[in-house]
Amino acid sequence: MFESALQERLAKQAPLAERLRPRTLDEVIGQEHLIGKGRPLRALIETDRLGSTIFWGPPGTGKTTLARVIATETKRHFVPLSAVTAGVKDVRDTVAAARRRLAEHDEGTILFLDEVHRFNKSQQDALLPSVEDGTLTLIGATTENPFFEVNAPLMSRSTLFRLEPLNVENLRKVLGRGLEAVGHSITDEGAAHLIDAVDGDARAVLTSLEISAAVAAQRGEGEQITLEDVEAARSSRAIRWSEDEHYDVISAFIKSIRGSDPDAGLYWLARMLAAGEDARFIARRLVILASEDIAMADPIALVVANAAAQAVEFVGLPEAQLNLAHAVVHLATSPKSNRTTVALGKAQADVAERPAGPVPPHLRSAHPHQKRRTGEGTGYVYPHDDPRGWVPQEHRPPEVAGRRYYEPSEHGREAQVAERLRRLTADPEDPPQ
Repeated sequence: MFESALQERLAKQAPLAERLRPRTLDEVIGQEHLIGKGRPLRALIETDRLGSTIFWGPPGTGKTTLARVIATETKRHFVPLSAVTAGVKDVRDTVAAARRRLAEHDEGTILFLDEVHRFNKSQQDALLPSVEDGTLTLIGATTENPFFEVNAPLMSRSTLFRLEPLNVENLRKVLGRGLEAVGHSITDEGAAHLIDAVDGDARAVLTSLEISAAVAAQRGEGEQITLEDVEAARSSRAIRWSEDEHYDVISAFIKSIRGSDPDAGLYWLARMLAAGEDARFIARRLVILASEDIAMADPIALVVANAAAQAVEFVGLPEAQLNLAHAVVHLATSPKSNRTTVALGKAQADVAERPAGPVPPHLRSAHPHQKRRTGEGTGYVYPHDDPRGWVPQEHRPPEVAGRRYYEPSEHGREAQVAERLRRLTADPEDPPQ
């Protein structure tokens, strides 16, 4: 009776996110690629064939919820541990209890290890024997890349499932359940800001909603939640963001970097991040700009922009905002050149407007027998056989031979390219080394 009363009281005072935690697979919102009808994780759960597993994904995507649902669906005992506070002794105690449970009651055990990446090598190694012999079914949860943070032997004994941030439609479903539970409605502006602010985190939706409802309740029971209530709950001002503003701000962002103004670039970056703009979209625009507006003036600019885009995927927000800022400053302070962009445009115009001449015979790929019979593929001079590393020869059809597309600027590294090409043109028999 004591335990029953305790659980009843805990349920009443538990946070909204805990009270609304799904109990079955059909109640889980999101992760359709894993638990939709006929998808791999659902099939393993429903046939009770799921072995040890690693759930990798951002906060609030359902890692703990899925682990609990799996235990319920497969009728196994559920033991939650946090790698932040648990140690080898806790693991050994869990293993011993699991052995007794299996021997005495024929009941399997799921060990849910939150933040599994926080276990050191010896702690992870302590799990291996019981995972390997089936005493435990381990479900590890991590927000970090497990290929870097989880021991290879443990990874090889586990199936990895990657959980994705919830999309807007799914977040609206979560919000709808929460509104029903708290007995409030919410304005369209308030709902939009709340969903934009949580970055795909279902738990954050319900936590913010619970605080927003408390703020609204001060005005009266069942009072509608407003944008101002959500702003107060999130301690952040909502930035109105229409479709026109989306394109206007990204335009200002790109033009600021093109104009070599790092402060303006950082300002528009901050505006977009505050408004919940997709970090991947920002990163893509930086990668494009690196070649469109800088290119050979600073070849490293593309490397930096691409690294920032990879960091968005690997690190995620909020930390990846530092990588984006790094790229913005580098690109804004780089010398600028659009000559590669112009050169491609000229080449494309020739392809569209001029006859498509055949590949010159000496450049064709030909079988040795074909070379002997037709002469195709002969006459090509291999540049590396020349001590200069370069030989003058025609590389285009006669229809476009001699057409000039790329004309390097005198900005940054491109000035060196310009000088090299000038020397080739001036004296092709004595090219620069």
